[in-house]
Amino acid sequence: MRLSTPKLLMSLAVLALAGQSFAGGIYLYETGTEDVGLANAGTAARAQDASTVVSNPAGMTQLSGNQMLLAGQMLYGDLPYTLEHPNLKGSDPVVGWLPGGSAYYSHSLSNDLKLGVGFYGNFGLSLDFDSDWAGRTLVKQATMMGLTLQPAVGYRVNDQLSLGAGLGINYGIFELTRDNFVGGGESSQKDHDWATNLRLGATFAPASATRLGVTYASKVDYKFAVDKTGSVPITGNSWSLPVGLGVSAPQQLMFSGVQRIDSKLSLLGNIGWQDWSQFSDMDINAGNVSGSSPMQLQDTWHFAVGAQYQLQPATRLNAGIAFDNSMYKDNNQISLTMPTADSWRFGVGIQQQLDSKASLGASFEYLDSKNGCAQSPAILAGCYNNPKMYFMALNYGYRF
Repeated sequence: MRLSTPKLLMSLAVLALAGQSFAGGIYLYETGTEDVGLANAGTAARAQDASTVVSNPAGMTQLSGNQMLLAGQMLYGDLPYTLEHPNLKGSDPVVGWLPGGSAYYSHSLSNDLKLGVGFYGNFGLSLDFDSDWAGRTLVKQATMMGLTLQPAVGYRVNDQLSLGAGLGINYGIFELTRDNFVGGGESSQKDHDWATNLRLGATFAPASATRLGVTYASKVDYKFAVDKTGSVPITGNSWSLPVGLGVSAPQQLMFSGVQRIDSKLSLLGNIGWQDWSQFSDMDINAGNVSGSSPMQLQDTWHFAVGAQYQLQPATRLNAGIAFDNSMYKDNNQISLTMPTADSWRFGVGIQQQLDSKASLGASFEYLDSKNGCAQSPAILAGCYNNPKMYFMALNYGYRF
């Protein structure tokens, strides 16, 4: 297990890899909460714990009293990169283990007015190539992450409609390490930046057994003063990595629904959209040629369905399945440093009420992605074959 210093920073909040690296571009839905066991189904409408501060601030009006949720998560990314060149070495794995966590608090000013705050991280990228891989003069380690502190407010307009809003105060960290092409040794660059974004939400209950939710999150964009240009092996030609995209999150919409079937069973669902096509034009520098080249990115869509079953009064079971299409129009034309493709996620979990105030939950999610192949630089052309991710999460909730 290889946990470099940049990766340990991610224990402050769940990342990935955007690590995510998958699941709708490089944006992870998972932050260690009950959503992991549901494959995120119903996230904008569920409103069962304090994590709704982030998933939909309007959902705080569904919570009684003051509530806290602490969540922890371990992610393992099995992403081997195999080169087409028979005499050059790839890397296995590229991501590996990543710890993470998040915290949420909802405070009741009245039955209709709630305040909350969330601290989490769910987009970025951490790549750790083998120290002897062929492209180490271009990139050996790349850590790109975003951490967010989000204060929020929720207000109940009437028995059916609630509205909410949150302000994301985002801190971005970027670190790039590569071997020097001339002179030996390695070089490392670091930078950080701040950005803000807005999250708006609403819930609507047309019937006592039905709740709908919608959230909108505006774009998060960081600017880093780093030299993205490295050297490709053998030729030594310069090549610019599209690392700026790795720490930007597009504007996005999420529509969710929860339908209670009877006293034990509820069904949940999502439809989500992310505006990745806005990043289609990226600056490149290859050899002695500079200019702008289309990345061939597209908007991504997220679909999820899930179920909750109340096995006993204090025990709830969760299960869900989700699909996210790739942000690349062609999975055979992806970026070396942004390994994402069409992905399926399968989640299961259990929530146990410990007493009248405390609860404990455990979840597991498996993410299976299509192969993604990078064609440039040509000497490092290859594929991420059979990429997979595994999420293991625990959460603890408390009502004050």
